[in-house]
Amino acid sequence: MRDPFPFPPIPALAKASQPWADRLSFPTLPLHVHEVIGAAAFYTFVHVVVSPVVSNLFFSKYYPKHSRSKKANWDTHVVSLVQSTLINALALWVMYADKERAAMDWEQRIWGYTGASGMIQALACGYFVWDLGITLLNFDIFGFGLLAHAVSALVVYSFGFRPFLNYYSTTFILYELSTPFLNIHWFFDKLNMTGSRAQLYNGVALLVTFFCCRLIWGTWQSAVVYKDMWQAVHRAPSPEYIQSYYNTTSSIVDAENVMLFAAKPEPVPVWLALLYVASNLTLNSLNWYWFFKMVTAVRKRFVPKEEGSKKEKLDTAATTSEEKEGKANTTATEQPKRPVTVNKHRRQNSIEDLIPDNEELREGTIQ
Repeated sequence: MRDPFPFPPIPALAKASQPWADRLSFPTLPLHVHEVIGAAAFYTFVHVVVSPVVSNLFFSKYYPKHSRSKKANWDTHVVSLVQSTLINALALWVMYADKERAAMDWEQRIWGYTGASGMIQALACGYFVWDLGITLLNFDIFGFGLLAHAVSALVVYSFGFRPFLNYYSTTFILYELSTPFLNIHWFFDKLNMTGSRAQLYNGVALLVTFFCCRLIWGTWQSAVVYKDMWQAVHRAPSPEYIQSYYNTTSSIVDAENVMLFAAKPEPVPVWLALLYVASNLTLNSLNWYWFFKMVTAVRKRFVPKEEGSKKEKLDTAATTSEEKEGKANTTATEQPKRPVTVNKHRRQNSIEDLIPDNEELREGTIQ
C-alpha cells in the first residue's frame, strides 16, 4: 500500500536527509522525513499554542499558570491525548486496509516495506522526537523513567527506516490504545471530578485496555518478533527476494514490491537484533512496572478500611470493659447507662475503591 500521507515528499528535504540516510543505512528515511519533521512540529504547536489557548478558554479555573511543573504536565497530557487518538485511528485503519502488509511472511515482516506502515512509523518517530526534547528540557519534572521510554521508543521506530521490522510499526503502536483513557483519567482529577461516575467508567476502560493492549497483546507480539528475528539472524533473505530488488524498474515507492529495499543478501546483524530486543524489553518492563503500580494502588484503597476495622475492634473491646466495670459499680436501684459506640470508620464499600486516583496510578510516570 502506498503512503497515504496527503503531502508527497519534499525534494529539497529528501535530498538534504540523504547523507544522513546513507550514513545510518536508512534508505526509506528520505521518503518519510517530511512526515517526521511535520509530526514533531505539529505536536510542538499543540504543546506551545493549542493547549494553553484551549485550556485557558475552557478550563481557565483549573489550568495551572504559575507552576512550571504543573503546566508542563497539563500541556504534555493534551499533546499525548491528541497523538494517541490520532495514531491509534491511523494504525487500525492501516492494519485493515494494507493488503500487502496482511499477506507478509516472516521474511517480509523483517525486511519488507509498505508506504502505509512507513507513514505510521514516521509519525510515531515525530512524536517521540518531540517527547525526547520535552523530557530533556524538563528532566527534573519527568525523570529517568520517561527519558528511557522516549529513547527506547525512538530507537525502535527509527530502525524501521532500514527498513527493519517495518511491518511491526502498526503492531506496537497499539500500545497507545490505553493512553487516551489514561489522559482522560488524569484530566478528571484536575477538573475536581475524582470519584465521579464518569471517571469510574473511564478508569475501568483504562485498566482493561492497559492490560489487554500493553501486557497481553504487547507481550505476545514481542514473542512473535523475537522468533522472526532469531530466524533473520541465522538466515539471509531468500534469493528470489534479493533478485526482485535488482529486477525492479519502477518507482521506489512501488506499492506491490514489499521487498524493494532488501538489497543486501545477508542476515540481520546481531548487534541490531540485540539493540532492538533491549529497547523492546525496556518498554515491556516499564509497562509491567506501571501495571503493578496500578495493582498496588488498588490494594492501597483497602488499607484505610482494614485500619478502621482494627481500631473498631479496639474501641469495642474498651467499651465492653467499661460496661462491665459500670455494672459492677451500680447499685440495685440504679439502672446502668448503656454507652453508645459511634463508629466513625465504617463505610460501605463501593466499586470506586477499585479505581486508583491519578497520583496513585501514575505518579507522573505512565505514558
